[in-house]
Amino acid sequence: MGALGTLLAVTGLAGVVGLGMGGLLGTMFNLNSNRTVGLLLSLAGGVMLGVVWFDLIPEALETDVSVLVVMTALLLGAFAVYGLNTLLDRNGDSHSHTHTEEHLNELQDVDHHKNDHGSLLRAGMVMASAIALHNLPEGMSIGALYASEGGAMGGAALLLAVLVGLHNIPAGMAIAVTMVSGSMAKGKAVLLTALSGVPTLIGALCGFWLGDISELGLALSLSFAGGAMLYVVNSELIPEANLLYRSKLPAFCVIVGVVIAMSFIYYLDFGG
Repeated sequence: MGALGTLLAVTGLAGVVGLGMGGLLGTMFNLNSNRTVGLLLSLAGGVMLGVVWFDLIPEALETDVSVLVVMTALLLGAFAVYGLNTLLDRNGDSHSHTHTEEHLNELQDVDHHKNDHGSLLRAGMVMASAIALHNLPEGMSIGALYASEGGAMGGAALLLAVLVGLHNIPAGMAIAVTMVSGSMAKGKAVLLTALSGVPTLIGALCGFWLGDISELGLALSLSFAGGAMLYVVNSELIPEANLLYRSKLPAFCVIVGVVIAMSFIYYLDFGG
């Protein structure tokens, strides 16, 4: 299997299979624990922050590109996701674009909402669109790290891919259960949930292609993906985790996630 084949296989597992598995588990067992999902999102957000600050950005700064270029691309990545989220919010009316506490509470009280199937189905579709949007920069980050490591799927690229796959499982659960609660067939809900992971592949190809063409391309892809990921983590994952589980534990999970990423990256750089 060539470099691109390996990249597509790994990102496909992280994006499509991760979300599809979550959708399947959600429709089979109806798992809707706010506490569990909130803590998983916090841990995932912390590891992503660690990957950005200890790998993506340092890799970009180690190129021969000006730090101003890195800073500009970082901001552009954040503003790009912000703009896309704004468009998604407008198209989704008053529905949140992630699986917030309101959505999961709706799932837990489906019997009281039998006359509101259309609203739940619409919420599920908006959530699927949002997850698809968020998977694009995550895929870019995997592709850019893969390019920076010379086309070897290991280290931070593999860690990030595994992490994306893990945090896609609860996301897939929330999407599929919401759709099924809105009277969609279980098989169709799982399929649509899995397809929302396809942008991970597109983002990975873009990140790898940009990072493989030149030092400038590598710096731009790493920093743009880093900015996009920082926005997703700080505006979506961490606030959502706090909504789902109102305690101090999500904050500690974020810190633990950062430490895990830092330890993993340090071991690869200095202990391997």
